[in-house]
Amino acid sequence: MILPALAAGFGVAVILVSTSPFSVLAQDAAPEAAQSSHPPPAEAPPDPAAELAARRDQTRAELETLSKTISLSSDKVSELQQSIANLEKSTQSIRQALIDSAARRKGLEKQILESEKKLADLGVREDGIRGSLHERRGLLAEVLAALQRMGRNPPPALLVTPDDALASVRSAILLGAVVPGIRKETDKLAADLASLAALQTASAAEKSQLTGTMTDSIEEERRMDLLLAENDKLSRSNAADLEAEKKRSEELAGKATSLEGLVASMESEIASVREAAAAARQAEENRKLLTDEQRAQAKALAESGVPDKNRIAPAYPFADLRAKLELPVAGDILRQFGDADGTGHEAMGMTVATNPETVVTAPADGLVVFAGAFRSYGQMIILDAGDGYHLVLSGMDTINTRQGKFVFSGEPLAMMGAKRVASATALALETDRPTLYIEFRKDGKPVDSRPWWTAKDTGKARNDS
Repeated sequence: MILPALAAGFGVAVILVSTSPFSVLAQDAAPEAAQSSHPPPAEAPPDPAAELAARRDQTRAELETLSKTISLSSDKVSELQQSIANLEKSTQSIRQALIDSAARRKGLEKQILESEKKLADLGVREDGIRGSLHERRGLLAEVLAALQRMGRNPPPALLVTPDDALASVRSAILLGAVVPGIRKETDKLAADLASLAALQTASAAEKSQLTGTMTDSIEEERRMDLLLAENDKLSRSNAADLEAEKKRSEELAGKATSLEGLVASMESEIASVREAAAAARQAEENRKLLTDEQRAQAKALAESGVPDKNRIAPAYPFADLRAKLELPVAGDILRQFGDADGTGHEAMGMTVATNPETVVTAPADGLVVFAGAFRSYGQMIILDAGDGYHLVLSGMDTINTRQGKFVFSGEPLAMMGAKRVASATALALETDRPTLYIEFRKDGKPVDSRPWWTAKDTGKARNDS
């Protein structure tokens, strides 16, 4: 009986709402909750991982669209062409320039991936705040209406007439009951709005930085294209012989039934591979004849990052490279050696998801034993890294090397495509991103490659949708 009288002194209507921390509602407000006598069924809690994956897919699509709108100015293109023209036209200088360009490009690709993850995380948090505000829209309407009513009808002064005094007492009683709840919800609303504004500011800053990074990446991509063209001119000693070898290697690849058989046929029947392999084996034998002091000096020189660019064999034994190799691409590890491959078997290598058109570099020094398409592997490169180790890379779209060539660690070998290649190693993956398959083999048998990667490149495999 007393509630209507108290409400009359405050100028609001009071109803009992069990789900609200207070019981004030503006006379002209009609919350949806009061219209339904049956609360809606409880929904299952959202899956944070699924939300983040969905946000990453959305962010990735937006970045792909953005990348298509970025182009280099004619002045920048001319500057790049001039820088390549001024470069010393020697195999060593071009190769070193390619390695440096690939390192810069991979660094930019890693920055793009990190920005993509940050934007996805910011988006999920922003969506969470928006969802919370949406779910509490009825409650927030009550708070805002009550604050508005309080502003229009302030409590009367105490020392005037008895009627005003009674109204003041009534208002004080009612305010004492509802103000704490209103204050709590008001503070929460203000905090949510402040967080939302901060997230939007952070997203805008990250997008601006990402645009600059993507522009730098496109510039580096153009520089690498020019360098590859120059490198191709220098290495094309006899186009007819190279074309004949390419056809012969394709013929042998079609006949081979296994990787072991493919490697054996390449090393025995392709002249450039056979001669390079023999030279590499001789270089390894010569290295074994060095004194301990000479080997230590050679190892120190190699680890300094400036080993002999004219060498035709790995700078030092592959077994000594544990925890020193970098992944051939910037990306996310989806599957590791020994994981279920989705076909009822264990994976013989690791699979890395990348962004479109990512550069693929040589993880170590090695002789290119094979470069081309092979059965269900798709486009594939096999490197002989010495000491009985072979490194297999597959899933690329374009290959920029050839069999019989000795390549250095970090040298660009290939490019990923725009979408995943439908190879046997990627069919069971729940992603349409380009994926690179990496397999290490010792004396013809697959081995776990994890011990060879640097700590920053190793990580727990995860599924990516």
